[in-house]
Amino acid sequence: MARFDRVQLALSSVGRWFDSGSEPLAADGNRIDWLRTAPFIAVHLACLAVFWVGVSWQALEVAGALYVLRMFAITGFYHRYFAHRTFRTSRAVQFIFACIGASSVQRGPLWWAAHHRNHHINADTAADPHSPQVHGFVWSHMGWFLTTEGFRTDWKRIPDLVRYPELRWLDRFDVLMPVLLALILFLIGGGQWLVWGFFISTVVLFHATVTINSLAHRFGTRRFETRDDSRNNLWLALLTFGEGWHNNHHFCPGSTRQGFRWWEVDLTYYGLRLLALLGLVHALRPVPSHVMVKARAG
Repeated sequence: MARFDRVQLALSSVGRWFDSGSEPLAADGNRIDWLRTAPFIAVHLACLAVFWVGVSWQALEVAGALYVLRMFAITGFYHRYFAHRTFRTSRAVQFIFACIGASSVQRGPLWWAAHHRNHHINADTAADPHSPQVHGFVWSHMGWFLTTEGFRTDWKRIPDLVRYPELRWLDRFDVLMPVLLALILFLIGGGQWLVWGFFISTVVLFHATVTINSLAHRFGTRRFETRDDSRNNLWLALLTFGEGWHNNHHFCPGSTRQGFRWWEVDLTYYGLRLLALLGLVHALRPVPSHVMVKARAG
């Protein structure tokens, strides 16, 4: 019976590679589910295929372009739109950028938004799964992402988003977008485009994104006194298109803009301003005047 239960559990984990709509409640939610995370590990190992496919300027350009596009989808839409609702857009644009974000292998938009809202509520406490102060660097960087509890979507945090059936579908079958992107790259550019454009670009993108969890709560300056240990870090801001102004963001999470001073480079905000000029997004929330006064004094 015990062997049958183990087989059934294994098959259930494999099934959730393709359909994440029924993540189980577990007695030990902080346990890493190694079988469930096998595809994530495989994406990392697949980068080693670069020694067989080689490199070209074209492959590097494809990898760079997909890093830029998907980083913008994560920072501009997964984060500033879905998690914080700092601007408005149409249902079509919402879904397009949700699909681009899902191709980043950072799970679906509803999962991402729910998890991030929980982070702001519990930042740097024992209830924050990726606090480096509480759980250490490695766990805050990626360990939490691989746990049974980490896979679950906290639906009660996102009542404003669950009303969209297309977003629920994308969140449930989030694996489809990465697979589709990988297939397109292989069909167009063969193994070299697949390795550089998907595997390497995706791994770099993931680890750049999660530095905001692990490093931006350890290294940098604190302009504002907040309940957490968020920091402003120029290098992380450049790497993540403005997310590195993390202390600014934790002090004023409702603002679309995260770089408050003119020299605080915020590429995501500039991109959103461009989309606003094109009529694709609107009602970008400004930094409140009293916050700007504090920012100039800090």
